[in-house]
Amino acid sequence: MRHYFTIPLFLALFLLPLFNAIAQVASPPALAVKAYLLKDFNSGSIIVSSNKDNRIEPASLTKIMTAYITFDAIHHDHLKLDQVLPVSEKAWRVEGSKMFIDPKTPVSVDELLHGMIIQSGNDASITLAIGVAGSEEQFADMMNKQAAALGMTSTHFMNATGLPDKDHYTTAQDLSTLATALIRDFPEEYHRLYSVKEYTYNKITQPNRNRLLWLDPNVDGMKTGHTDTAGYCLIASSKHGESRLVSVVLGADSEVMRATESQKLLNYGFQYYESTLVYKQGQTINTLRVYKGQEKTLTATVANNFYLTLPKGDYARVKASMTNQHPLIAPIKAGQEIGKITFTLDGKTISEQKIVAAKSIDEAGFLGRIVDSVKLMVQ
Repeated sequence: MRHYFTIPLFLALFLLPLFNAIAQVASPPALAVKAYLLKDFNSGSIIVSSNKDNRIEPASLTKIMTAYITFDAIHHDHLKLDQVLPVSEKAWRVEGSKMFIDPKTPVSVDELLHGMIIQSGNDASITLAIGVAGSEEQFADMMNKQAAALGMTSTHFMNATGLPDKDHYTTAQDLSTLATALIRDFPEEYHRLYSVKEYTYNKITQPNRNRLLWLDPNVDGMKTGHTDTAGYCLIASSKHGESRLVSVVLGADSEVMRATESQKLLNYGFQYYESTLVYKQGQTINTLRVYKGQEKTLTATVANNFYLTLPKGDYARVKASMTNQHPLIAPIKAGQEIGKITFTLDGKTISEQKIVAAKSIDEAGFLGRIVDSVKLMVQ
């Protein structure tokens, strides 16, 4: 059985009106690209999209996954930034963009990361892949397993570079999942590497191909891609205060166009939408009665910070209701799901959020359980 009740007074503390008028949201900009998507980083909500589930060739956007797995290897001490890796013949001879490494000169992991992320070096990507997994083929298997773990359900990788292959594909939706995961899971690495405007290796200086790093001071990454078949692609991330948006633009006709179309998306999101922190991780949402436990009450909370992304002004009209398990019977483990909060706007459900137990409660002794069993029988 579930108990249902509204929480107007308590939640009203968090639903104070930011604007009195109903939001007037302009139509999304028309973009001359094959597919696009704009996502709020904090809430994970998609603000606008077009063809987000269409299968596309990711080109060098693939290197975001190559970086993700390399960062993970470093965090697990499988690689070190100052570790030097040998350069294979395969990496040296690879076509496309390069950082110009040489088989005669081992290169540090840190240098390779700079060469892959800033210079989009295919040679750096292959060298890192071999350093992590032993071969690029084994690394591709790791990429696919990681994609599945992140929920990238329409993606398959064949290499670490993004060079064309009929079985190497993804979607705008999946790329947004990957980009937000990298920023979330490796924030220090993201901020250290993805905003760098140029890098010099072997006396060759190459600029970051993400033009928005020069055009918009709020943009702090992410990655470009291009092949003849994929067109010009760009994933960009921009931060205003505590708000961050991630844009995905695929299949533009030129470097200039992928930057300008990405800028249109980001500007639209920040102009017409806002992300509001509704509950902080661990914050008390309600206190619930517990039966047959060593304690009689339990604090309900959320496992992570919870945000709502809505057109500006709409948050003031959001309503919320909570359902929870009833009766709550011990033992209960910390983090155990015990109910949910449903948010509605103009009578339509816009989001649901799990509520969890803030701490564990052990089972009461024999007498306590008997007493509560009687209480439950007479309710």
